[in-house]
Amino acid sequence: MVRNKLWEWSKNSPIWILLKNTYLEWNEDKASRLAAALAYYTIFSLAPLLIMVIAIAGFIFGQEAAQGEIVNQMKGLIGEAGAHAVERMIMSARNTSSGIIATIFALGALFLGATFVFGQLRDALNTIWEITPRPVSGVIGFMKDRIISFSMILAIGFLLLISLVMSAALSVFGGLLNEIFPKFSFIMHSINFIVSFGITTLLFAMIYKILPDVKIAWSDVWLGAAITSMLFTVGKFLIGLYLGKSSVSSAYGAAGSFVIILIWVYYSAQIFLFGAEFTQVYANTYGSGVKPSKGATSLPERYCAEKGIADTATTKIKSPNKEEDTSDTG
Repeated sequence: MVRNKLWEWSKNSPIWILLKNTYLEWNEDKASRLAAALAYYTIFSLAPLLIMVIAIAGFIFGQEAAQGEIVNQMKGLIGEAGAHAVERMIMSARNTSSGIIATIFALGALFLGATFVFGQLRDALNTIWEITPRPVSGVIGFMKDRIISFSMILAIGFLLLISLVMSAALSVFGGLLNEIFPKFSFIMHSINFIVSFGITTLLFAMIYKILPDVKIAWSDVWLGAAITSMLFTVGKFLIGLYLGKSSVSSAYGAAGSFVIILIWVYYSAQIFLFGAEFTQVYANTYGSGVKPSKGATSLPERYCAEKGIADTATTKIKSPNKEEDTSDTG
């Protein structure tokens, strides 16, 4: 009897409803396929993206310090082999031909390559939130989209800069604290984790808020960003454990490092899109909703079904606190 009551209560709890509807939306939008496409595009944009982020953060700490910080972070994510592969990608992309014309073309290629992945992120988010983006026409529209994408790169570079400053400050303060209180070194590890978690959450919140063609309140974004950051942190440990124990690198020979990076990027894309689904469900169920921005329109269900984006037979999102609106909005 008690078990049945607990089961009934859990089925009607807000957490269960959010997770269930998020899973339904995940299946409807075929997010795994979107993540695979996103991972494919990200691989080819990874080197120019990292070069531009390093250049932005390197204004204060220097190029070598910024690159070293990224490589160290990569070691924790994808291991030594994957981190060295990323480092080689960065160095190869930097080794451009000499000459003014060659340099201009190289910088243009870096700009387009680095901003391209954010265009794919926007398309994926618009698909998940069932939005038809505003039409992009001509060179001006194209450059406007590139500038928006470049602003996200600037934000990432700024966050990396903050991370470097905080890491340096915590390292100095942690050394002093360890000399005075050797048994309390875990405090600095906890502070470092909280800072890293906060920066990651801020990054996801900015992407969910700014990048897609929707109007969504900041209050509806933070929870989804925090959930995404939490899953990303847990997944970082799990995928690192998997890559450390498995023989992925040796099984694929010379391409092993590339496969390791691809696995990590694919998992990260899955987590990112799951967080987007959760944010959409939370906003539509408990928040102010997700509305198309100026020039964008909601994607018709029939089009979603024809393109394989959504399954119209799946149950729609319903708020437990709101009655379903059956009125015809025209």
